[in-house]
Amino acid sequence: MFSKFVTRREFLNCGKLSLLFLLSSCSNLPNKVKIVLQNSFYPKAFKDTIPKDWKKENINFENIQLQKNRNTIFNSDFTLVKDGWITSIDFEEFEKINEYPLIENLDKRSRDFLGSFDENQSSKLLPVGVVPYAIIIKNNKDLISAARGSWDFLLSKKLKGKIIFPQSPRVLMSIAKKINSSNPLKKLKSQAMLFDDKNMLNWLINSDALVAIVPYSLCSKYLKIDPRLSLVFPSQGVPLMWHFILSRSNLNNAILIKWIKSLENKSTVDKLVSQGWYLPFNSDYLQSKYNSEIYTISGPSKKCWDNSWSFPVLTNEQKIYLENSWNESLTP
Repeated sequence: MFSKFVTRREFLNCGKLSLLFLLSSCSNLPNKVKIVLQNSFYPKAFKDTIPKDWKKENINFENIQLQKNRNTIFNSDFTLVKDGWITSIDFEEFEKINEYPLIENLDKRSRDFLGSFDENQSSKLLPVGVVPYAIIIKNNKDLISAARGSWDFLLSKKLKGKIIFPQSPRVLMSIAKKINSSNPLKKLKSQAMLFDDKNMLNWLINSDALVAIVPYSLCSKYLKIDPRLSLVFPSQGVPLMWHFILSRSNLNNAILIKWIKSLENKSTVDKLVSQGWYLPFNSDYLQSKYNSEIYTISGPSKKCWDNSWSFPVLTNEQKIYLENSWNESLTP
């Protein structure tokens, strides 16, 4: 006759079986989708769109060659990267992603930009955001009108040693080309207080600087809390910063398509634009965000967008030319 009470050994054995069953069940569940990104590049509104059941992992692309960072990418499903770090990516580690219907969803601007990459790169890059650079002016309303017209205002005598530029020779040289003056690059560099990509707004707020040139997505929150700051987008156009997603996943593209389509919700679009992030897709509502006929405080005008420019990957010859031009501007 069996006892109505189990022995201690029987209880422990039962517990072991239950644990094994639980572990076995968990092992049959799909692993979380992993997406790699450098947090500091992305506004909160964009990071909030990433599905809650995806695992977000931070990476520093400045140290992309470190084995830790390479392993992080290798063990991920998706990687978010801005255009300035494209040359740091090993494209052989990624799968083709730019296929129908994803490519069909892109607008003309993003398709044209993709066309500047070679086929191996363009087939693996999906644009998910474009961010215009903005001019931020502190306590100088009289500069706003001139800044809306052209970049020439940067050579104003009152701005000598008062401008914070991006730490990117290519961005600065592209702006210099828009300035109507002899030796514009040399003159532009003489106006600099410093070159910084990380703390430019802290410097602007807490120093004698009067102007900073900043990606819109990195400055929108400061504009809301500091009334001294004014936002300007010259009608001559601005440099554009692009963000892409790459895939290492064997998952069906449906999981990515589902996320991309969720970005096109009108309230999501509005939140993203309010934080300086524009989606490069071809829906009417999205495209309306590029088509303002007049200057607004909330973003570039259509004329500014039409005159703006992007930065494709440089050939070796182009790199040499830019390096020589930059070095020549350093000579007295």
